[in-house]
Amino acid sequence: MEIAGRVSEMDDRLFNPTDEHRMLREMVRDFAAREVEPQAEEHDRAGTLNVPLLKRLGELGLLGITVPEKWGGAGMDAVAAVLVHHELSRSDPGFTLAYLAHAMLFVNNFAHCANDGQRARFLPDVISGARIAGMGMTEPGAGTDVLGMKTTAVRKGDRYILNGRKTFITNGPEADLFLIYAKVDGRVTAFVVEADSPGFSKGNKIDKMGMRASTMCELIMEDCEVPAANLLGEEGQGIVHMMRNLEIERVTLAAQSLGIADRCLDVMVSHATEREAFGEPIHRFGQIQRYIGEAYAKTEAMRSLVYRVAHGVRPDRRNRLGTDAAKLFAATAAKEVADAAIQVLGGYGYCTEYKVERFFRDARLIEIGGGTIESHQKNITRDLARAVTRR
Repeated sequence: MEIAGRVSEMDDRLFNPTDEHRMLREMVRDFAAREVEPQAEEHDRAGTLNVPLLKRLGELGLLGITVPEKWGGAGMDAVAAVLVHHELSRSDPGFTLAYLAHAMLFVNNFAHCANDGQRARFLPDVISGARIAGMGMTEPGAGTDVLGMKTTAVRKGDRYILNGRKTFITNGPEADLFLIYAKVDGRVTAFVVEADSPGFSKGNKIDKMGMRASTMCELIMEDCEVPAANLLGEEGQGIVHMMRNLEIERVTLAAQSLGIADRCLDVMVSHATEREAFGEPIHRFGQIQRYIGEAYAKTEAMRSLVYRVAHGVRPDRRNRLGTDAAKLFAATAAKEVADAAIQVLGGYGYCTEYKVERFFRDARLIEIGGGTIESHQKNITRDLARAVTRR
């Protein structure tokens, strides 16, 4: 069930700025209903990634959604990326996280910092889905503190030798290649590392609370040999690449939060209309009205903020303040909407049949991954303070 008057009557200039965006939304929504929704529970229970389904996104042209057409992608913008993550997350946020790790963390990032030769070598396979990809930034002792990473790379002839560990790497167990950040002479640098590289190995799959339909593991590099041709850009440019890509990562994670909230609100309203207590539908009780009213307000605020910010995200334009704000607000609001849905459904919400408990578990991750909410609070405050001092 979808609440009338929310999505179907959206202001197209913000949510579907072109006919191409509108057709994309319809296609993704139909695909999610037919192919993503039916498999979500099974892969959440098993803690497995549906690799064939992820490859199907390549057939639909979604794995290179933000890659320019001249490089073999769909040539669309951040709004398109947001609406894909939004619609897929209404059915399976965990699967959508695997898509994000492939299409945003690797493909989008790689496409904009690689040279033409590297694009010719790697982009066709990752855009088609022939090869699964991920990104390695977080380490056992360094997450938000990016400059604290310990992984090193040393140039030796026509190769770099990498040593270090990355952890909590989404798509790690299945991926064939990774965009890995390491320090060269103390400067953060980006490399493409293939999973069959000498000295590269993977740890066991890491079990987790939510987003279980995406998998993660540790990546281990012990004198890992990487061709010098796999250096992305120049030595020391990794921070620039990382910061640029973090913006589209954060706004698409915020879009996942919106998808979660949309789904939980729909379930909550439907249940409150059908469920009776003391002889009348429970939506007539004031406390239930509070849960639903506040959930609706938060979801609509999320929708407007996320899409408005997406309009300002481009490879050549920084919008850290907006993307930090979108993810900070959406991550927490989605968790609150999912929690309200569980409360409105009572015992039914705590059980698996209505699925809101899964969406609650999935929502919790977005307050941590892609930057913690504390890091967003810090960034926003710092950027606002700088604006004041420039006056």
